[in-house]
Amino acid sequence: MTGPGIDHPRVAVIGDVGGHLGELRAELARLGVPDDGRGPLPPGLSVVQVGDLVHRGPDSEEVVRQVDGYLRQQPGQWVQLIGNHEAQYVRRAAFQWSPALDPRAADRVQAWWREGLMVAAVGLSVDGEQLLVTHAGVTSGFWVSVLGAPATVREAVTAIRGLGDDPALFRAGCMMQGRDPDPLAGPLWAAAASELAVSWAGETLPFSQVHGHSSAWDWDAGAWRLPPDLAAHAHLDEEDRHVTLILPGGRIVGVDPDHRATPRSPWRGWEAGGPQAVVEVIR
Repeated sequence: MTGPGIDHPRVAVIGDVGGHLGELRAELARLGVPDDGRGPLPPGLSVVQVGDLVHRGPDSEEVVRQVDGYLRQQPGQWVQLIGNHEAQYVRRAAFQWSPALDPRAADRVQAWWREGLMVAAVGLSVDGEQLLVTHAGVTSGFWVSVLGAPATVREAVTAIRGLGDDPALFRAGCMMQGRDPDPLAGPLWAAAASELAVSWAGETLPFSQVHGHSSAWDWDAGAWRLPPDLAAHAHLDEEDRHVTLILPGGRIVGVDPDHRATPRSPWRGWEAGGPQAVVEVIR
């Protein structure tokens, strides 16, 4: 269930961390968190982390520990979304990952989901623009067939959270090896280019979206994964490692920095707001 909106002048959406504690702390420090990104969140800052906190890098357990502190001590300022890697610990695992989280960190992730501290969606209202934030984005097919075509971000957040442990939420698409693109891939799995973006081609977005999980730009090849007609409407920010696709009705912003065993650099979270901004976090 969603609660009342929480107003903060500034919101930062942090992309996939992938077990890189140093990268997380460096970004938090840039956002004004004291003690080199180890301290409490400053007043006026709300953080949304899009999921996939863990795996790939060497520090997953310490990443979980630090985020657990924010969720327990500053729950009004930190929103933790579930990614497909966190889902490995809250339901039957969809794939194998080695090394897995140690038992204490896995228990913490399970507790977040059980207690509602880790959720599948959150909404933002920034100077009147409505944005839905999920791990991988909501495809047009999922929006209609699973959610019932909610017209507002608040309704979409309520519908997604209302799914609970419904398998539709965790439905994997082409990013699972050997699968074809799936128009009903869930918001923990939809591939940015071939499932999310393509699904909205020729459609009108009911609201804008922000997502992590994957990118419509291939950072290794230096090329779009989008078909040419969509790539013509996309903007690449190489400094922040963001991709923005402008479509009728809004935009889709990808913020996954594509960290691997070695982190990518440079990268930044996606920020909105400021001293004069009207910002609401819709829970």
